[in-house]
Amino acid sequence: MDSTAGATGGRFTVRQKMTLMVNRYVVTETLPDGSDGRVLAFAEQKRMTLKERMEFYTDESRKQLLCTATARQVVDLGAVYDVRDDQERLLGTYRKKFGASLLRSTWELEQPGSVDAVGRERNRFVAVVRRVWDFLPFDLVPFVWPYHFDFTSDGGPVMKVDKKIGLRDRYVVDVASPALDLRLAIAQAVALDALQSR
Repeated sequence: MDSTAGATGGRFTVRQKMTLMVNRYVVTETLPDGSDGRVLAFAEQKRMTLKERMEFYTDESRKQLLCTATARQVVDLGAVYDVRDDQERLLGTYRKKFGASLLRSTWELEQPGSVDAVGRERNRFVAVVRRVWDFLPFDLVPFVWPYHFDFTSDGGPVMKVDKKIGLRDRYVVDVASPALDLRLAIAQAVALDALQSR
């Protein structure tokens, strides 16, 4: 099993790879100088499917499964996603809180017997501007201003996700809680991009 499995804590970067029919992401550890270290995960999500599923592999060869994230329901705005390891054991769940996300995106992240966190967009102003942008006739112009998420549990930090400025989606993720499984953190960070518009 890859050393990512069961790992906790740290900093990593999520980058989206541009493709037509599949969302793909490369997750690399972030070294102290800000450069990329080893690949932690390679994620794929097919578009236009009834039941959402993301598969995470140990690298781009896709030979070894790291974990999966699968929606419990078919096409549901508030669907719960189960994150399971390569042996189908439940690592945790995440879901976007639809009502709370109308003005400011809000997610719930749960790791059984350990972490129970809520993640919200850090900047309320940027959250409102993003929603207004979606209603403007700028279909081919992406919203490139960065937005960030802070995940907390009982007021303490669990994880923060910072989107960087650019046309290609890139996020730097800092995991503050030593209890949070790195595979669950990776799955949630990728979902913030792949499922953000839901």
